[in-house]
Amino acid sequence: MKNQLTDINGLKVGQAHDADVDTGVTVILPDAPVLCAVDVRGGGPGTRETDALSSDGSVTHIHAIVLAGGSVYGLAAADAVCAALGAKGVGYKVASAPVPVSPIVPAAILFDNTNGGNKDWGDTPPFAALGRQALDNAQSSTQVDFKQGKAGAGYGAMAGIYPGGLGSASEVVGGITVSSLIAANPVGSPYMPNTDCFWAWDCEVGGEYGGHKPPPGFTPSLAQDTKLEFLRARGASTVIGVVATNAALTHAELRRLAVMAQDGIALAVRPSHTPMDGDTLFAISTEKQPINDPRVVTLSELGAAAARCVARALSKGIYLASN
Repeated sequence: MKNQLTDINGLKVGQAHDADVDTGVTVILPDAPVLCAVDVRGGGPGTRETDALSSDGSVTHIHAIVLAGGSVYGLAAADAVCAALGAKGVGYKVASAPVPVSPIVPAAILFDNTNGGNKDWGDTPPFAALGRQALDNAQSSTQVDFKQGKAGAGYGAMAGIYPGGLGSASEVVGGITVSSLIAANPVGSPYMPNTDCFWAWDCEVGGEYGGHKPPPGFTPSLAQDTKLEFLRARGASTVIGVVATNAALTHAELRRLAVMAQDGIALAVRPSHTPMDGDTLFAISTEKQPINDPRVVTLSELGAAAARCVARALSKGIYLASN
């Protein structure tokens, strides 16, 4: 176990960034189509293909997921990944007609356009090129490891007034693996006020984000941590990511996993799910590991693990971006 998303066999991660623009892209590439569901909690999301993954939609399996900076411009990274996969014949086929295949590539973006990078890109934003590069890196990779911290979709991220980043974590529950990859760019703060202790300190495993504990007698106050002037100035932010499992869940059960995983953002950031955030989590399953009855109990345990993994990955990404 590497304590990262790719602890789920059959998943690869490819990343690319532009240091001048101060932004990046992360592509999650499964070896074969994977079951996928999504949950959106923020008031200002930027997404692609999320409606197709709804419970009453006809799409259940996807071919890649793209996470990107750049706000609305970042969605072009998914367009490029879709085109590249289609050119290789990866996608849903229409048996009765000689038409191009249709890769399903959901995506979510975060707002990093006020981070000081050079955004004077005219009519050629860098995201299509970054998407192709991240996909190429995923396809050519023979390693399960990938860079965390200032990397990929988290390259130009901020976490409140602190550097944001990309992090990953995993956990095993009853022989089933749950993992996460999070690009952390929230409006709220990941730290308890006036401390270096993460809100999610009690979820930490093995000092993965510094091992800091709350000061003795510390009592957090909501009034200390609203940073209203900062919120007004910033305009938009978000947390985006993926939770993955090898559990053989139904599409409805996987959607519930995504819903529960969102609790990890609330564990790690205050305030969370604000009108200015676009908090979006995709949940994917390779469907390899049977789950035990009663299914609702097992699903509850997996959802709790997913929330912990999200909280840990979010905090870890921020920690590694500064250390």
